[in-house]
Amino acid sequence: MKRQSIYIFLFFFLLLSCSSKEEVDVYTPIPASLKVPEIFQQRLIAPLVPTNNPLIEEGISLGKKLFFDKILSKDNTQSCASCHDPKRAFTDETRFSDGVNGQFGNRNSMPLFNLAWNFDERFMWDGKELSIERQAFAPVRNPIEMHSDWKNVAKKLQDHAEYPTLFKKAFGTTKIDSVLVTKAIAQFERTLISGDSKFDQYLLKKVDLTPEELNGFNIFMDETRGDCFHCHGSDSNPLWTDNKFHNNGLDATFTDLGLGKVTGDPNDNGKFKTPSLRNLKFTAPFMHDGRFATIEEVINHYSEGLKQSSTIDPLMKKVGQGGVQLSDKDKADLKAFLLTLSDNNFVNNPDFQE
Repeated sequence: MKRQSIYIFLFFFLLLSCSSKEEVDVYTPIPASLKVPEIFQQRLIAPLVPTNNPLIEEGISLGKKLFFDKILSKDNTQSCASCHDPKRAFTDETRFSDGVNGQFGNRNSMPLFNLAWNFDERFMWDGKELSIERQAFAPVRNPIEMHSDWKNVAKKLQDHAEYPTLFKKAFGTTKIDSVLVTKAIAQFERTLISGDSKFDQYLLKKVDLTPEELNGFNIFMDETRGDCFHCHGSDSNPLWTDNKFHNNGLDATFTDLGLGKVTGDPNDNGKFKTPSLRNLKFTAPFMHDGRFATIEEVINHYSEGLKQSSTIDPLMKKVGQGGVQLSDKDKADLKAFLLTLSDNNFVNNPDFQE
C-alpha cells in the first residue's frame, strides 16, 4: 500500500511538471497600435489594419528582421531593404533597381510609407497587388528581384537558429510558411508612418512658412496655375496622394500599359498610381520609370511637357498647351513648397533602421 502511494505521488508530480512546462511554452503576444501623427488624427480617418493580421509587437519585430534579412533571396545577397532604403524613405537612388542576377526591370522602386491609409488596397505602380501582404509576397519569387521560391525560403528560415522561436512568439507556431512571413513583413510596413514634415508643423500652427513656400503652396492649390491638388492631396489630405491611378501625360504612346495590363481595359492604358509627394527630398528619381532625375524636371513636365494620348486624364486640362506654363519664379516657389513635405524624422527614425 505504501509503494502504491509513492507511485500515485510520482504520477501526480510528473503530471504537474508537464502542466507547468506547457504553461511556460505558452506565450501571449503583446497587442500593438500604430503611432498616428497628430495631423493625421485631425484630418484622416483611422488607418486600415486587417482583422486577419492584427498588429502585435512580436509580429512587427519579426517583420522588421525579415525586411532587412538577405535570407529571403536566392543567393542571400538581397533583402527588401536593398531596394527600399530607410534613409531614402524606403526607395533607392537608381532608376531601376537591380536584382540578384544583376537584371533590371522597367519600374522605379516605390517608397514605402503611410500604406495603412491606402483604402483602395491596390499596391505597386500598376495596382496589381491587392494588399500589403500580397505585395510582400511577390518580390521573393520574381526572377528579376530576389529570384527565389517560397519553399526554399521557408526551409532556410525553418533551419535558422532564431526564426522558429520568433515565429512561435508572433504566430503561435514554429511551422514557417510564406503566409506568416508576409504577414510579419506587412505588420512592419504598416508602422512606416511619415507625418512630421515642416508643412505638418505649419498646419499645426507650430512653425511659419517662408513667403516663397507659401506662394508655392498657393500655386499647388490654384486650378489656373499649378492645379496639383486633385491627384496629390492638400492641407485637407496630408497623405499628399489620392492613391488612385492616372495618365499624367508622360507619353503619347505606351510601351508600359500600367494599370491597363492588370485590368485588361484599354481605357486604363498608361495609368499609374499617384505617388505621395511626401519626402521628395529623398526619393529621386521620379515617376514609375524613374525618367526624371530632379524635382525641377517633374515641375517642367507639368508646366510644358504634357503629351496628349487616348487615355489622358481629364485633370490634365492644359495638355493642349503642353502644360500649365509656370514662370521660373513660380517653379522655384513650387519646389520650395514641395520640399516642406520632407520628413527628416521619418528617415532617421531608429525604429525603422536595421
